[in-house]
Amino acid sequence: MDELPISKAFTLLEPGPVVLVTTHDGRRDNVMTISWTMVLDFSASFALTTGPWNYSFAALQRTKECVIAIPTVDMIDTVVGIGTCSGKDTDKFAKFGLVREKAGHVRAPLIGQCLAHIECRVVDFIERYGVVVLEGVAAYMDAGRRERRMIHAIGDGSFVVDGRRIDRREMMRSKLPDGL
Repeated sequence: MDELPISKAFTLLEPGPVVLVTTHDGRRDNVMTISWTMVLDFSASFALTTGPWNYSFAALQRTKECVIAIPTVDMIDTVVGIGTCSGKDTDKFAKFGLVREKAGHVRAPLIGQCLAHIECRVVDFIERYGVVVLEGVAAYMDAGRRERRMIHAIGDGSFVVDGRRIDRREMMRSKLPDGL
């Protein structure tokens, strides 16, 4: 085996799909790309990493709500583009032609082009690690959308795309907690 610099170890543990997180700060909508997300348990609890370096962070702190929008591989250039400019001086919805859709429980919008959405409330900030803990309050899936492959960031500017799904639900059924 070849040694990998410890500073690159994070690229071995790809967390979850790249997501777009929408916010509304009381005046306008914004969207940011987040490449580190995590499911916290078998309920609708999630975490993402961000901090004061992201313009949307202030809106998350103030409003304590957002939408996690899940893009698919056909949106890769939009996702990267959103992540390489700031909402401080750019209307990302206009620049990237994003379709705003009204959320049911939060002021942040859904994004019409995305496969799925989770409306969330912020329940904790873990400042030391830049972690925002979220509780989902509603979720939506575009069942008619043909493209469903999600994007996963490696952390070095490259990405992996979901592939073939392998079903082992029956094999695991007796091992999972009741109700799953």
